[in-house]
Amino acid sequence: MNIAVNTRFLIPGKLDGIGWFTFEVVRRLTRDHPEHTFRFFFDRQYAPEFIFSENVQPVILRPPARHPVLWHIWFQHNLARYLKKHPSDLFFSPDGFIPLKTDIPAIPVIHDLNFMHYPEELPKSVSRYYHRFFPEFAERAAHIITVSEFSKKDITRQFGIAPEKISVAWNGIHKIFKPLSEETRQETRAQISGGDPYFVHIGSLLPRKNIPRLLQAFDLFRASSSGTYKIVIAGRPMFGTNEIKKTLQNMKYAKDVILTGNLSREKSYKILGSAEALIFASYFEGFGIPLAEAMACHVPVIAADATAIPEVCGDAALYVDPFSKESINQAMLRITKDPFLRKQLVEKGVQRATFFNWDHTAAKVWAVIEQTLQK
Repeated sequence: MNIAVNTRFLIPGKLDGIGWFTFEVVRRLTRDHPEHTFRFFFDRQYAPEFIFSENVQPVILRPPARHPVLWHIWFQHNLARYLKKHPSDLFFSPDGFIPLKTDIPAIPVIHDLNFMHYPEELPKSVSRYYHRFFPEFAERAAHIITVSEFSKKDITRQFGIAPEKISVAWNGIHKIFKPLSEETRQETRAQISGGDPYFVHIGSLLPRKNIPRLLQAFDLFRASSSGTYKIVIAGRPMFGTNEIKKTLQNMKYAKDVILTGNLSREKSYKILGSAEALIFASYFEGFGIPLAEAMACHVPVIAADATAIPEVCGDAALYVDPFSKESINQAMLRITKDPFLRKQLVEKGVQRATFFNWDHTAAKVWAVIEQTLQK
């Protein structure tokens, strides 16, 4: 078989949630199924590290698709035209976008529908494009994959898609995420926070990540805590960073906020594994990979009681109301003052982390591909 794959999110040094899903799953598919050919479609010059095996054929289609107009040109014209001239047996798209004008069965991965619930948090052109085309992508798809039961129900409710047309494949945890030695933790803290204990948030800086309210909660925490703590915000700036800047200007303890920008996986692992706790107060998530990674690192988790987050964390998180800075503040205080609670969260997290495995994710994706091709 010849399987076409949308790999435009495989960009060196810029992998985020969807990029990592693409990397981890597609790498396994090509490795585990050498009898098939995988045609990778990039929208710019690709890095050799993403040509995972000999059965991968890279194709570059331009222009780089990073704007709604260019998305439309890339998927609905250039990609569709290529697939008509060079047919594949199936099109797999880890970011949910598919060409609508081909007869090739398509399997998009729709991670979440945040844009349906909070359209105002995206640039207007992006929001309009998502609202216009994602219902069509879902309808046109031969089958849909998503990353949580929450998102499956949301897709069914928002787009009227039958539940049997949607399969859930949870995200996984890379093997690098495991407990750090105390020596490494101390070295990392010395480098990142001058040796002070710190909370960490990991994730692209989008409005739904709730960073301004998290920073306000940290200000409250520092005002009422006897210790010297810092907070590390690690992630690539996206939409809505002006609110973060405004919040920092009004904070009493802004000097204790560390913004790292985007991090390599190795650096992210060390910063996460050396933290006092992960704080993940996002009010909308289709999954939330850092939650699982923190649990694998034996780091306690403070998390929003919202959307897919409880599905990921189970009983292994201290939950907060993401719309209440006081709720987040109280959780931070509890984590620092209650060693038994920390120990309990870590132990539960260790067990919970075993549920998230990229090999299992890839196997579920392949099962959907096989079932689709047999129809």
